[in-house]
Amino acid sequence: MVEDAELYRAWRAGDRAAGQALVERHYDSIVRFFRTKAGPQADDLVQRVFLVCADPQAGFRGESSFRTYLFGVARNLLLAHYRGRVRDARVDADFSVQSVHDLGRGLSSVAAHRADERLLYDALQRIPLDIQMTLELFYWEDLTITELAAVLEIPEGTVKSRLHRGRVLLEQAMHTMPAADDAKLSVRVKLAQWAAHMQAAAHGDDHG
Repeated sequence: MVEDAELYRAWRAGDRAAGQALVERHYDSIVRFFRTKAGPQADDLVQRVFLVCADPQAGFRGESSFRTYLFGVARNLLLAHYRGRVRDARVDADFSVQSVHDLGRGLSSVAAHRADERLLYDALQRIPLDIQMTLELFYWEDLTITELAAVLEIPEGTVKSRLHRGRVLLEQAMHTMPAADDAKLSVRVKLAQWAAHMQAAAHGDDHG
């Protein structure tokens, strides 16, 4: 498989096919990033991520993996989006405290076919946005602690603290929400799997 950096260089040199291949390789991941956080604005933000990539002044410089760079762009665009929303409402944004539910009341729920998936998505939207991003990027996108530190612009120790606190907050949020017992049981299994994954990371297995 052609490396991302090689595709990007070819894209910048005018090879549209290389650019298309690079976008297609990472498109689904960026969609996943926004779909639980941006509601009806998600599609627009996804497109803006790749427009930034094509900008010669703001494009990828090879200081990290291209995937890490992409999620960094996505995070910055998401935070700017919410800063704009709260500025219009004349309040301050604090992403270490405020959740998607706090920042974007009225956002439609993420479509999910299973009750346990709906419960998990709703619970994620009720924990602080900084922590939601950390959990999703670690567990869904399989970013390493080092990669997360680069995307979130925080020390690696803070990443680990957020992961631990995030699992606790997510479980607490889940318990306060109405749902069938079997849905909650299924999410508890997911949380237990996440906890094991996080424990492995803390000991340097795969994600250290």
